[in-house]
Amino acid sequence: MIDLTPRTRLVMGAGALARLGELARELGFRRTLVVSDAGVRSVGLVEPALRHLSAAGIEAVVWDGFDSNPDSAMAEAGRVFAAPLGIDSIIGFGGGSSLDCAKAINFLLTNGGHMRDYRGYGKASCPLLPMIGVPTTAGTGSEAQSYAVISDAETHVKMACGDPSAAFRIALLDPELVVSSPFGVRATAGYDAIAHAVETFVTRRRNAISECYSREAWRLLSLHYERFLACPNDPEAAAGMQTGAWLAGAAIEASMLGAAHACANPLTANYGVTHGLALAVLLPHVVRWNEAVVADRYRQLGDGLAGRLADLARAGRLPQTLRELEVPEEDLPMLAAQAAEQWTGTFNPRPFDAAGALEIYRCAY
Repeated sequence: MIDLTPRTRLVMGAGALARLGELARELGFRRTLVVSDAGVRSVGLVEPALRHLSAAGIEAVVWDGFDSNPDSAMAEAGRVFAAPLGIDSIIGFGGGSSLDCAKAINFLLTNGGHMRDYRGYGKASCPLLPMIGVPTTAGTGSEAQSYAVISDAETHVKMACGDPSAAFRIALLDPELVVSSPFGVRATAGYDAIAHAVETFVTRRRNAISECYSREAWRLLSLHYERFLACPNDPEAAAGMQTGAWLAGAAIEASMLGAAHACANPLTANYGVTHGLALAVLLPHVVRWNEAVVADRYRQLGDGLAGRLADLARAGRLPQTLRELEVPEEDLPMLAAQAAEQWTGTFNPRPFDAAGALEIYRCAY
């Protein structure tokens, strides 16, 4: 049975940012919190957005007190900042960290408590404030999802906190916003999107709708990734990557993820490894490990998929082994135990446990 409710209006195209004020006004925004990281602000992307909001009569306040791996303490700091301001809406403007942090602040601002209270799905007792998501990277696809992925500040465990009202009312995709990303951001964010497309295509929860999203996401991302790395100003490549990332995010919403993300999260929690780097190391080995049960499905994405994924990682100058990430070999059993506890592993097509995780880690070492 498929039970899927698209909750996010999609507005996309070159120059779409100019419509931000108009769209916010349609949703009744009057005083909005713009959640955007310092890096995005430093390259001048936020100022045009603020001008469009001001022209529409919307007062905007910017908050950037978080980093590339937002945690529950940062979300609480955002809530403290926003609480006295009379905020009636939120705009997530930036990469996945900005979009996820916007959602997390919204949970706390509207429902109180701690982020761990919302781990899972549907635990908000009050609807969240209306939000618009404006991604400036082609990566996480958070703009297409009703989940915020936030680390617990104490345990460093990544928590997926979801609710129907946590979906952005509008996702505004403007490929002109992604061209200013540095090479490293394009490479890691793009590989994250690639991993989403590949993993969602084979999960236990996949369905006819998610397969459409996953397949088209893979087509666009695999076609444009290398060109986008080499020529970020190529409008076709930028649009292809941004559309592919959105489709892969929509596939997550419909299908969830698998063992590659389950194995990647402990690397971030224990060593601060950037998510995209971890996936670049792990995904080819997860594909080989899963081929025992879904080789036919992987072939639908292309022969020699694992090798193609390794080639794409090399094109992004991304690491190939856990050794390159300076992960101690003696830590692998500990990491495997943690990976086996990750929610995403339950959706993997091949039954996934600590023994399977350890096998993947050893192959990736």
